[in-house]
Amino acid sequence: MAAESKPDNGLQRAADVTAQDREFLVALGRRVRDIRERRGMSRRALSASSGVSERFLAQLESGEGNASIVLLRHVAEALGAGLMEILGGGEAVEQRLVRRFLARLPAHRLEDVLFRLMREFGQEEAERKRRIALVGLRGAGKSTLGRALATELGVPFIELDREVETEAGMSLSEVFMLYGQAGYRRIEHQALERVLERADAAVISAGGGIVSEAETYNLLLAKCLTVWVKASPEEHMARVLAQGDLRPMEGSGEAMEDLRRILAARAPLYGKADVVIDTTGQSPAESLLKLRQAIAL
Repeated sequence: MAAESKPDNGLQRAADVTAQDREFLVALGRRVRDIRERRGMSRRALSASSGVSERFLAQLESGEGNASIVLLRHVAEALGAGLMEILGGGEAVEQRLVRRFLARLPAHRLEDVLFRLMREFGQEEAERKRRIALVGLRGAGKSTLGRALATELGVPFIELDREVETEAGMSLSEVFMLYGQAGYRRIEHQALERVLERADAAVISAGGGIVSEAETYNLLLAKCLTVWVKASPEEHMARVLAQGDLRPMEGSGEAMEDLRRILAARAPLYGKADVVIDTTGQSPAESLLKLRQAIAL
């Protein structure tokens, strides 16, 4: 009697992971870890928000992810397609052509091309400059400078975190407790859309982590003249302590190291802003003058 054949689901090849496949899994794990750290999330917080065990996340970030993704990658390569083309579905021909064009660009040119497209086909420059958005970590001086600049310009000063509270009908701590990081980012995006709809001119202070949500940050970049208000890690910490607010470092025994790591991870994203001002060692008046000069007002 012939042996009963078993359906081939491809998983028998999962063990046959090549050196190139291992590099792929390591790179995938590194990207997941980098994205998580840019969002300022612990592995435990990501586990709670995603429903995925901390053990699996640890394996994924260390390059020991499920080999099934490698098999899917092999199928994509054989089809001459990318993973996103297989997973995305419903993509228009024009979108596919644009994506392939961008995929062929060298890494050092990609960011420049994206910004040119965003500026060229996004908000008109004059209209965009009527909204000044300040980004950066807590303690950089965004609120102090934002209020002062708004007063000088005679426009509203809007703190996006307060708009999130209004949108949700509760405090930020309650938003995080009930909805988690993902829920907060969703509400933040909705709040930003509403602010942009109602305010033709304003100074907006954005939360430090807005850069970690690409869709929301790109909206801010497209609709506002964006300023990265930066400072040294020591100055960030000193100002936060002076405010009596240690929420970003809550529960950490190594607050300064956490701050340095978050700042380093987010620096490339903050660097996408139109202009950068450094408030380290500056008085509020000196920083305001620097801000006015930077945005040519």
